[in-house]
Amino acid sequence: MLTIGQLAATAGVTVRTVRHYHHVGLLPEPGRDASGYRRYGAQAAVDLIRIRTLADAGVPLARVDALLHAQPAEFAAAITDIDAALRRKIDQLTENRPRIAELAVGERLVLPPDVVALLDRMRELGVSEQRVLLERDAWILMQALDPRVMPERLRDKNAAFDDPETLRVYLACDQAIGWDPRDPRLDRLIDDLDAWEIAHEGDGGRPGYLELVVSRISEASPAWQRVVGELTHRARLRAGHESAGG
Repeated sequence: MLTIGQLAATAGVTVRTVRHYHHVGLLPEPGRDASGYRRYGAQAAVDLIRIRTLADAGVPLARVDALLHAQPAEFAAAITDIDAALRRKIDQLTENRPRIAELAVGERLVLPPDVVALLDRMRELGVSEQRVLLERDAWILMQALDPRVMPERLRDKNAAFDDPETLRVYLACDQAIGWDPRDPRLDRLIDDLDAWEIAHEGDGGRPGYLELVVSRISEASPAWQRVVGELTHRARLRAGHESAGG
């Protein structure tokens, strides 16, 4: 005769599992002997091993009891049904695997292939992953708020990366993410970016969704916060001088 611990060890399960099977009615719970212990015979060990085997194979516990008492033909038919259900589940999981893998670079689920290609190009150019993710957010916002401009913006962005000077400034700004906001290198970077903005002021204003992205950039790095603040200040001064001159 076996104690509950010995029974559990025989079947390779925990005592808690045995008690759960008692609770759901899969395994009869014997009475206590004169010493106050519950003792299990060989049949209990065989039944527990069968229950564990069926459960490990994916058979729902609600069906295990019926299978334990089924005739051979009935048992075989039930196992065939269960196997078919498992195959359908495997097929579904196999189909979902590529989508799960794409979550590692989540833009593939929410953005068109041309935008994803641009983000991949940024990575190949050496842009940091943090900046790529901010760029991704900009495209997500654009797609939600103003999708008609996406083809034009995509052409402009690729053209910008084709331009060595624009790419140089972009990468320089990206490298500054971890700098101290008092770093003297930021002064040169701000001058560089300001000169670039002056040269491109005729290219159109900043769309509203990019204001949100600029806000996120400022939050992401104290150095970027200083850069954005200083460039905004200089742009306002220029606008004021132009108004006064006009």
